[in-house]
Amino acid sequence: MDTLVGDTLIALLRQIRSGYAERPKGFPQSIILCGVRDVRDYRIHTSEQEIVTGGSAFNIKAESLRLGNFTSDEVDALYAQHTRETGQSFASEIFPELWEDTRGQPWLVNALGYEMTWRDELARDRNISITLERYRTARERLIQSRATHLDQLTEKLKEARVHRVIAPLLAGEGESSEAGITVDDQEYVADLGLIEIKPQERIANRIYQEVIPRELIAVQQSRIAHQTAWYVMPDHTLGMVKLLAAFQQFFREHSESWIERFDYKEAGPQLLLQAFLQRIVNGGGRINREYGLGRKRTDLLLEWPLDSKQGYLGPIQRVVIELKILHKSLELTLQKGLEQTADYAQRCNADEAHLIVFNRRKI
Repeated sequence: MDTLVGDTLIALLRQIRSGYAERPKGFPQSIILCGVRDVRDYRIHTSEQEIVTGGSAFNIKAESLRLGNFTSDEVDALYAQHTRETGQSFASEIFPELWEDTRGQPWLVNALGYEMTWRDELARDRNISITLERYRTARERLIQSRATHLDQLTEKLKEARVHRVIAPLLAGEGESSEAGITVDDQEYVADLGLIEIKPQERIANRIYQEVIPRELIAVQQSRIAHQTAWYVMPDHTLGMVKLLAAFQQFFREHSESWIERFDYKEAGPQLLLQAFLQRIVNGGGRINREYGLGRKRTDLLLEWPLDSKQGYLGPIQRVVIELKILHKSLELTLQKGLEQTADYAQRCNADEAHLIVFNRRKI
């Protein structure tokens, strides 16, 4: 249903409406309209450029049903079917990661399975067990592939009602930024699968947490001239102090003009840092992101393999980076920020941790 637009959609609706009174002999008793949105969310542009909203056009609608995500048990059962039919096993530690990465989103669950068992040519030998490292490699390959599903997802970010809901999540803002968000906005973005509302509003899964900022900063990231080699130390670690000092200077020189280009200016400082880090880390590492509405922070965990031959199977440098916006006094922001950074570093078993505070006040 979502593929129909303009006069074609209007013609179909008229046929449904005119045939309604002829049921059941001269017209179907029931019709299912299948799409990613509730029909009340349709906006129909006529040839005169007027907009017909879903309300009156769908007053014969009986019910809306949403096909939900898999449960954790259903994900396990699906992968167990592959093992039974092929004999190929999955390491048990994959499944907690798979659940957090997908939260049961059906396309993601199946796409990751395909990446692990078919796109990985060695894994087509069913005698090869799927390890956690193979899973993580498949996950990164899927994210970078910009498959149609993920590409369409990022297109939705351009819609104003999606922007209103997602921007506070990326910025870590709370109640102060919710004034313009309606219940319909929130439900619409949840129906698209971009967020979960309960128990607390959040980006739906870890893969979307990765894809959304990567897509928002893709162009800017490609234009950053800094190179990975500049920050790799003789002991193969990333020199984080040197790297963050370089970002400070970069921010001073470019932040105003660069952030102005972002669609999501509310989260501009956080996105600019992530673009800078992603540009450097793409040389061999990865960044894990955590967002939380009302927490006034963004948590980043940077992982950098110290042995290129062993990759993530060998020793890894783990760096926690906490991002905060200065809202009240610097002293209170630093005090709270340091506590949060220390807590996150402990949970991640990090080798080092950094707190970055952005001051957006005009001086």
